[in-house]
Amino acid sequence: MAVDYTVIVVYLAGMLAMGWWGMRRAKSKAEFLVAGRRLGPWMYSGTMAAIVLGGASTIGGVGLGYQYGLSGAWMVFTIGLGLLALSVFFSARIARLKVYTVSEMLDLRYGGRAGVISGVVMWAYTLMLAVTSTIAYATIFDVLFDLNRTVAIIIGGSIVVAYSTLGGMWSITLTDMVQFVVKTIGVLLLLLPIAVVKAGGFSEMKAKLPTEYFDPLGIGGETIFTYVLIYTFGMLIGQDIWQRVFTARSDKVARYGGTVAGTYCLVYAIAGAVIGTAAKVMYPDLPSADAAFATIVKDELPMGVRGLVLAAALAAVMSTSSGALIACATVANNDIWSRLRGAVAPTSQDHDEVKGNRVFILVMGVGVIAIAIALNDVVQALTVAYNLLVAGLLVPILGGLLWRRGTAAGALAAVAAGGLSVIGLMWGYGILANEPVYYGLLISLAVYVVVSLATRPTDAAVLAAWRERLAGRGTEPVAEQAPVSQ
Repeated sequence: MAVDYTVIVVYLAGMLAMGWWGMRRAKSKAEFLVAGRRLGPWMYSGTMAAIVLGGASTIGGVGLGYQYGLSGAWMVFTIGLGLLALSVFFSARIARLKVYTVSEMLDLRYGGRAGVISGVVMWAYTLMLAVTSTIAYATIFDVLFDLNRTVAIIIGGSIVVAYSTLGGMWSITLTDMVQFVVKTIGVLLLLLPIAVVKAGGFSEMKAKLPTEYFDPLGIGGETIFTYVLIYTFGMLIGQDIWQRVFTARSDKVARYGGTVAGTYCLVYAIAGAVIGTAAKVMYPDLPSADAAFATIVKDELPMGVRGLVLAAALAAVMSTSSGALIACATVANNDIWSRLRGAVAPTSQDHDEVKGNRVFILVMGVGVIAIAIALNDVVQALTVAYNLLVAGLLVPILGGLLWRRGTAAGALAAVAAGGLSVIGLMWGYGILANEPVYYGLLISLAVYVVVSLATRPTDAAVLAAWRERLAGRGTEPVAEQAPVSQ
């Protein structure tokens, strides 16, 4: 294992070094939060794929393949579909807005009255996403070094907090590109073919497993529908995803690069399910489906390769964790704290704003590590986060982009009604039930339409300014800077 340990340590040291390098580039608010809005198609595609394909997509995706066969790909597949939908239909408009957060977009569209409430909902979502990603370090470091759960979370979380705090989005972009390459080599090019060969090939897999393992819909239609509702729609509105769209240097980069990243996710989904299916042939009686990834890596891969694949799993977790962390800190600082204290800092104070955002990342990071140590049920926490996000914010955001008649009162009412109803429904049906997000979303939609139609239309001047920003002609908060990154 000495070679494997060396690979991992070198990888982690590289992440910290990139954090230090990113700090030298992040000299303004735009550089720190959205990488100066300068990413070209290559870097944009890699970083977007990296953030959406986290530990749940890698370890969890293989686990679903172990449990359900090829249909276990649906969870990650719906993430890819969401990214494709965002890129094709919405990313160009989002990129042209030149904002930093989803709540700023809502303020532009509805006239400046939606920020704090929507910010609180988005902050809760990004916080829980960062927490659940951080918890995943315990599994990986346990396999690597047989570490105590708390120690593993502190080590993994501290590394992410360090490079995110140092260089902001520039550091995260650079580390995500490395993580994207490591995941591609480790999971797609190494683990996938080795797992299939070790299982005896597809013919042997079909001979040893029930036929439902090769049924594309074997996981169940209701489960697939729920995945679409939560993950596909969640991709359309999450701050962690939008903040990456804001990094694109043009709307064309956002559309093209996101489409490439979404297609990559579809391939990654199928690969994870195939690996899990192969693991079922080799280890039919594992105590937990989520143990499939670690087991096949630990027992079947040669020295060195094992270290690289474990680094790929670590990369998957770190990319999601860092993206969620900077999103959480950005929302906390820009949408909640600055509004509550009644002072939005002017553009001329960019350097001071970098320090402020850096402090928020550090504070949020320490909080995330503490919550991750205390929290045990990852699935429930993530379910609560996505239910709140989809039920509370999907309708006001898409309504603002697609329906001219939507009003600020309708948006605020939809956020409150959707958020409160989904909490109450989870209390009644259970956190993991499907009904809360179904009914919560319907309530949010009904309230949005009824209240919008019952109140005065949005001021014509607000809509005119909104259309100008959507067309890329409005006043931008930060001037573009050269050179661009490819």
